[in-house]
Amino acid sequence: MPLVTLTTDFGLKDHSVAAVKGALYSELEDVEIIDITHLISPFHIIEAAYVIKNAYHNFPKGSIHIVGVDSEITPENKHIVMALDGHFFVAANNGILSLIASEVNPDEIVEINIHDRVETNFTVLDIFIKVAAHIARGGNLSVIGKKLNEIKQLKHIEPSVNNENKQMIGHVIYIDNFGNVVTNIKRQSFLQIAKGRSFTITARSQQFKKIYESYSDAINFSLPKDQREEDGKKLALFNSSSYLELAIYKSNPSTVGGASSLFGLKALDTITINFDE
Repeated sequence: MPLVTLTTDFGLKDHSVAAVKGALYSELEDVEIIDITHLISPFHIIEAAYVIKNAYHNFPKGSIHIVGVDSEITPENKHIVMALDGHFFVAANNGILSLIASEVNPDEIVEINIHDRVETNFTVLDIFIKVAAHIARGGNLSVIGKKLNEIKQLKHIEPSVNNENKQMIGHVIYIDNFGNVVTNIKRQSFLQIAKGRSFTITARSQQFKKIYESYSDAINFSLPKDQREEDGKKLALFNSSSYLELAIYKSNPSTVGGASSLFGLKALDTITINFDE
C-alpha cells in the first residue's frame, strides 16, 4: 500500500485539503494518506522545510511526500521530484527541499515536465497528485521530468561563524505550537565551535548563559513547589531535533504567552552566541 504524506499551508477552513485527498483516492484506491500539517504559515518555506526535515525519516522507505507550500508554478518556481534516503519528495523548486538535502545527497532529481498534458490552476491537486500516483505505481522519474543536478538553495540554513571562532550568528527558523523559538544552530555545530568555553546567547534583550538538556532540567525539583522558579522560567536547550531552542517552561501562547511573544522574536530574527576566551 503506497503511503503519501501532505504538508501544506492550506489551513483547515477551505476545501483544498479535502480536494487533494479526494484526488489521491481517485488515482490510488489503496493509498494511505498522512497529514504532516496543513498549518504552515502562508508561503513560509523555511518553516515548511524544518517541519518536513524532522518528520519524513520517521516514515517507511518508499513514502511519497507532497509539499504544497509556495507551489504555484512560475518561470522562477518550477516543480521537481527528489528521490532521497529511500523517500520521494514532490514540491516546488523554491528552496524547501535544500534543507533536507543539506545532510543527505539526493539519489535523483527531476524537473517535472507534464504540465502541458494536464489542464490546471491548482498545481498540488492536478500535477503533484499525478506525479505521486506515477511514483506509487513504480514509474520511473525520467518519464515525468528531466534530470536536474542541483536545486535552489534556501538561505538561513547554516549559521555563520567569525574568523576567530568567537561568535556564531544564527536565525529563528520556526516557532512551535507552544511559542518556543527554534534557531538554525544545531548541537554538533555549536559544540565544534564552543570547545568547552563559556558563552552568552543573546536574542534581543534576552541573554542565556546555560543550555539545558530538557525543559524540566531547568527546574530545581529538590525545592518545595512554592519555592521553585517555574512560571515564566526562560531557558535554552537543544530540542529533540538537535536545534537550539529558546523557550519558556510550560508556556501557553493563548494565556501567559510564549518565548516568541515574550522575547519579541519572529522568523528570521538574529540570534548571537559570543564565546569567552
